[in-house]
Amino acid sequence: MDDRALGMQFSPQEMARLRAAASVAEPVVVHELTSPAARRRLAEAEVLITSWGCPRIEPEVLRTAPRLRAVLHAAGSVRSHITDAVFDRGILVTTAADANAEPVVHFTLAAILWAFKKAPFLANDARRFRDDWAYVDGRGELSGVGRTVVVVGFSRIGSRLVKLLRDLDLARVLVVDPVADPADILAAGGEPATLADALPQADVLSLHAPALPETRHMIGAAELAALPRDAVLVNTARGSLVDTAALEAACGAGLHAILDVTDPEPLPADSPLYTLPNVMLTPHIAGSLGSEARRMSALALTELERYAAGLPPLSPITRHSLAVQA
Repeated sequence: MDDRALGMQFSPQEMARLRAAASVAEPVVVHELTSPAARRRLAEAEVLITSWGCPRIEPEVLRTAPRLRAVLHAAGSVRSHITDAVFDRGILVTTAADANAEPVVHFTLAAILWAFKKAPFLANDARRFRDDWAYVDGRGELSGVGRTVVVVGFSRIGSRLVKLLRDLDLARVLVVDPVADPADILAAGGEPATLADALPQADVLSLHAPALPETRHMIGAAELAALPRDAVLVNTARGSLVDTAALEAACGAGLHAILDVTDPEPLPADSPLYTLPNVMLTPHIAGSLGSEARRMSALALTELERYAAGLPPLSPITRHSLAVQA
């Protein structure tokens, strides 16, 4: 993992728990897997605990790690570093994505509630129009009651979000996910829908699909044009789900957007999304940061303890599951 991940996730408390569960030699942490020091450690390692910044575990890396039996990821997606070679070897892979889902769900719920009231955009208006509050009527209906939220992706995050919206009993929730079981969507409080049917009904469109080749730019010019005039797009998933050029044009024409992720990250300095009053940009902060990130390392350490005790993993990743999730 990189130094930032190490500093956030492994305090003396986590390191003590690690040493209690496993035999740990020096160096405890490496940033790459090809140096002589890293190769010496790989030659004897049975378990790798990984996080942000881990390089890809390619076949040549595995050849230097004959005893490796498990890769326990202390962050979310393993897509950037787990290769087919890892699964070919039968190595156990786990993820702490469930722990990472919680702050993203909370951030997204807050974004949707602000979106109902157009709060971020009216806050921008307040800086410009200081004489009176006439501008409050310029951004459509300011209510969450009886509105429609479209959730794209019944994922770890999407499914939790649907349940929270159900519990609030504010909005109707349409769920777009071609691989989810409709019965599960209904049980969570949502209604299964196609993207084409859902978009024209969306007061808020919230994206939670994984970044896959088939989901790249799934929200393009046609999809953005299908949204109602005063709709709000919320993206806390992956920037690549949205065609940035189409989004810039749509927001320039009046679409509201709350964007925690973009494509690329960060956006070019001359992107109009920086200056539009109907756009709120945050620097990819919805996921785990600070003390939130230590919940992920705690989950990885729990997986280590279970592995050492011969117990089944809590959150395994398989070749098949990786193909359809983040």
